[in-house]
Amino acid sequence: MKKVYLIDDDEIYVFLTKKTILKVRQDVEVEVFCDGLQAITHLKAVKDQPDLLPDVIFLDLNMPVMDGWDFLKEYQELVPAFARKNELYIVSSSISPHEMEHSKSIPVVSEFIIKPLVKEKFLEIIEGL
Repeated sequence: MKKVYLIDDDEIYVFLTKKTILKVRQDVEVEVFCDGLQAITHLKAVKDQPDLLPDVIFLDLNMPVMDGWDFLKEYQELVPAFARKNELYIVSSSISPHEMEHSKSIPVVSEFIIKPLVKEKFLEIIEGL
């Protein structure tokens, strides 16, 4: 069973993405966090429990409370303490070349994906694990 964390505050996008993921792969568990603070707090609590850590994180950038960039700052510091490796993808509606370039300078970011996350891209990611 693969575990996916979806960190995004857009309820419609979350609903559709979760539905897409579960339609193409029933062996995936999706956990949703509506802001970066919820997600980073959870990750800190489970960092030494490999069964609770995600295989893949899909992170939005524009969220209330703690946005994706602030999440990434804390996440980078936390990654070395994880009991197992995972992949992080930024999934954003932004088409800003600056944001795309900035994401490339962050070692923990596997790729910048422009929303929506299509089923073919998801399959490519999950099968590449």
